[in-house]
Amino acid sequence: MAEFTLHQLVDTAEVLVCCGSGGVGKTTMASVLGLEAARRGRRAVVITIDPAKRLADALGVPGGLGNEPVRLPVQGPGELWALMLDPAATFDGLVAANAESPEQAQRILANGFYRNVAERFSGTQEYMAAERLHALHADPRFDLVVVDTPPTRNALDFLDAPGTLARFIDHPIFKLLMAPTRKGLKVLNVAAQPVLKAIGRVVGGDVLTDAVAFFQAFAGMETGFRERADDVMSLLASDATHFVLVASPRTDTIDEARFFANRLHDKQLAVDAVVVNRCTPEFGAATPPRPRAGSARALYDNLAELHAAAVAERANVAALTADSAVGEHTRVQFVPVQRDDVHDLDGLDRLRALLFS
Repeated sequence: MAEFTLHQLVDTAEVLVCCGSGGVGKTTMASVLGLEAARRGRRAVVITIDPAKRLADALGVPGGLGNEPVRLPVQGPGELWALMLDPAATFDGLVAANAESPEQAQRILANGFYRNVAERFSGTQEYMAAERLHALHADPRFDLVVVDTPPTRNALDFLDAPGTLARFIDHPIFKLLMAPTRKGLKVLNVAAQPVLKAIGRVVGGDVLTDAVAFFQAFAGMETGFRERADDVMSLLASDATHFVLVASPRTDTIDEARFFANRLHDKQLAVDAVVVNRCTPEFGAATPPRPRAGSARALYDNLAELHAAAVAERANVAALTADSAVGEHTRVQFVPVQRDDVHDLDGLDRLRALLFS
């Protein structure tokens, strides 16, 4: 397994995927990586696919972020852009781009079944995130895409989404539904009438009618969706994409990081760097003898307590790097706990100095 520094990743990667459990500062670290890339001359865009919507807060964007990239005012030779995934808007754009005519696109966009799929169907968020990654990677305005993922297990759904869609499109039932004028569906229409009526009684006749109309309107578009799913799977597995695992030194987040690293390993993907955020600073061990009383004794005890906490945290992190799915050669960067949360570019700059010192 190759060893990368964060500087190397920021300089050479085309996609950086930031993963980790909730509450470890993943969104903030994704923003810091994008800011450093811009400082070093790259045209970076940071996208959050986390429904928690923390990216605008971390970057100090008062009006919030939408589905289209917004350029931020950073100093340096590069550019920093940011956006927040809107799954429904992305799906609408994908339909419009792949439809054979404006009339076909309008039939789909106005279909009640489609609206339910686009806005509420399980898996839509993850696949639309993969689709947005594909579009941003192909956009000539950018040469680096930094992805802020949801917490660990939802991030795995994002990685699985392109393959899940590809398998769905390849499924015989989908192919049958997408062929309304073929012999197969004519047979289905005759043989399945009792089944369709039973489904209609459960979900409602209007829903069933909308579903059939949706699949008929979708005809001819499935090839484009399948090709894009294949492209995203190839991109995530390519040397252009690197994974940065963000954790805190707490035992539970380290365990979650190990879980994610092992799932990546199962997919033949690798963790390329680890950022351990909110660490206790290392002040050094208190030197005996312990003062007998007064402020000196209190200071000694505080120093000893902080040192013990830092040692325990390093032991937790050692358990992570000892895992074969991470590897002892993976670069680990420690970021000390900060007094205040980060809510603007100045705060990100301070973290950037610590992370890339």
